[in-house]
Amino acid sequence: MEEHLTLDRFPYREYNIIKIIIIKIIIIQIILKEVGCMDFIGRTSELATLNTELNRGSGFVVIYGRRRVGKTTLIKEFIKDKRAFYFLATTENEAQSMKRFAGVLSRTTKNPMLSKVTFTDWLDLFQVVSDDHPDERKVLVIDEFPYLVKTNPEFPSILQNAWDEALKDHNVMLILCGSLISMMKKHALAYNSPLYGRRTAQIRLTPLQFTDVYAAQDLSFEQAVEQYAITGGVPKYMEFFQTNEPLTEQICSVVLSKNGFLYEEPDFLLNEEVQTPINYFSVLKAISDGNHKLSKIGIAMEQDTSAITPYLKTLIDLGFVTKNVPITEKNPERSRKGLYYVSDNFIRFWFRYVYPFKGELELDNQQIVLDEMNKDFKQKFVAFVYESICRNIFAELCRTGKIAFSPSRIGSYWRNDTEGDTEIDVAAVDNQHKRLFLGECKYHAKPVDVAVYSALQEKGQSKELTTVFKGYEIAYALFSKSGFTDRLVEMSAENPNLLLVQEDHLYRKDP
Repeated sequence: MEEHLTLDRFPYREYNIIKIIIIKIIIIQIILKEVGCMDFIGRTSELATLNTELNRGSGFVVIYGRRRVGKTTLIKEFIKDKRAFYFLATTENEAQSMKRFAGVLSRTTKNPMLSKVTFTDWLDLFQVVSDDHPDERKVLVIDEFPYLVKTNPEFPSILQNAWDEALKDHNVMLILCGSLISMMKKHALAYNSPLYGRRTAQIRLTPLQFTDVYAAQDLSFEQAVEQYAITGGVPKYMEFFQTNEPLTEQICSVVLSKNGFLYEEPDFLLNEEVQTPINYFSVLKAISDGNHKLSKIGIAMEQDTSAITPYLKTLIDLGFVTKNVPITEKNPERSRKGLYYVSDNFIRFWFRYVYPFKGELELDNQQIVLDEMNKDFKQKFVAFVYESICRNIFAELCRTGKIAFSPSRIGSYWRNDTEGDTEIDVAAVDNQHKRLFLGECKYHAKPVDVAVYSALQEKGQSKELTTVFKGYEIAYALFSKSGFTDRLVEMSAENPNLLLVQEDHLYRKDP
């Protein structure tokens, strides 16, 4: 007679073992959730570029960008289903680097003898990659390439020789990756680099756009905007804001706590990239204090503008600062009307709410920052970020064909002269169809009314705009997180050149 094993007759020891395993699995899941493990987000165009280069058979791609931006994550997503050799360089001597590289080769090729060989020539190591599965396309990744250059300044020449002699014609796709932007430009991209002319593509990885982040999150629009106002779409920062705790509690633990991961982040970033971080720090502080013109930055720092310009250029190259130029300027690079802003949302947040209160935070007084945030975090700080989010939303609506507009440039417009101040949050030009797009962004708790549209129309008729874009058709748009009044909705239904964008989608009146 067959005996059926029931739970009440299950051996006690085995039952406990299974119970312990289940509990451990649950705990691991909770931990993973709490530390903010994230799914892969966005990077569609970057992955498309990498796949195109792989199909070449001998692509040479340079990937660079600031720390925390997700370069390694992108690479690992790309190579996860491919035959790939991934080597992460570190601050060690060359012999140790070669030994670790040999270990990577050993594990990938499943040849244990390689890890026991003492290599003294990089070319021999690269030859192993070349000889592995010669008829199969494979990827060689050298991550944090600048560390190898620091150890051996001749490494770019060594790699050039390896590419020309051993890799290029042997189904190898080479990816060089690095976070030290100045070194990546100098040793991998510059004209006088031995590697110049070898690359077939380059990717400057920037923070994730709001629309990609929002689409992947289970948050309300307002929650997503406020979180983005702090993280700026930097994946590493986003990981620390993935819990279900209120945003202020997450800020307290991650940013305001002396032990928080981001408490001293700007210091860390600058110390890694520049030789005299105090000068760059001073520039960032001056801009964060509201000095956006070059002359005002100079006054705040008590320095001539000529002395400040190199620092600004470097900060722009690093992605920490942006120079905004009115949409009317034909040569933005040469324009003297540019205004400088801290483009990194977190650094802007840090200078506004952390740096001025460092003394109090060192004494564990976080309440003073929370009180300060209660005054203007949503009204001023988030509202400012919302303008750049709206520009991203507009670009996405154009890309998906929801707005019939082919932008040549997307930016903003302002004028400060005797005629009065004029500011337009979103300004875009479609030179192909001679159309101008002007938008106003309102991060208000109340629905937007007709008065806002009327004011925008008046701004659109400024002498400079009508002169520079003579003969251009003007389309107006209002962006709002809280919707629109019935009167404005009715007006939009009758006017094809008035668009209403609520949250991240084009608002249309229900039939």
